[in-house]
Amino acid sequence: MFNEQQTKLARYTKALGHPVRIYVLQTLAKQTCCYSGDLSEVLPIAKSTLSQHLKELKEAGLIQGEIEAPRIKYCINKASWAEAQDLLKAFFED
Repeated sequence: MFNEQQTKLARYTKALGHPVRIYVLQTLAKQTCCYSGDLSEVLPIAKSTLSQHLKELKEAGLIQGEIEAPRIKYCINKASWAEAQDLLKAFFED
C-alpha cells in the first residue's frame, strides 16, 4: 500500500519528532563526531533519556555509533541524512 519512499520518509520524520533529537542532529551536523557524554553535559536531561533519543536516531539510520570503550562516539550517517533531506524536499515540492 505504501511505497518505499513513503515508508522511509515516515521513519525519518518520526525520528525528527522531538526537540532533543533535532538538537542532537544539528550538533552532529556541525562537527565530525561527538561522544554521548559530551551531549549529556549540555542537555538538561537524564543520560538514560539521551540514550533513548540516540537509539531512536540510530534506528532510523540518521546517526551511527561506534564504541570506543568506555564511550560511544556518534556521527551523522551522511548517506541517510542526504536521503532524508531529498525526501523532505520532494515532499514539500509536491
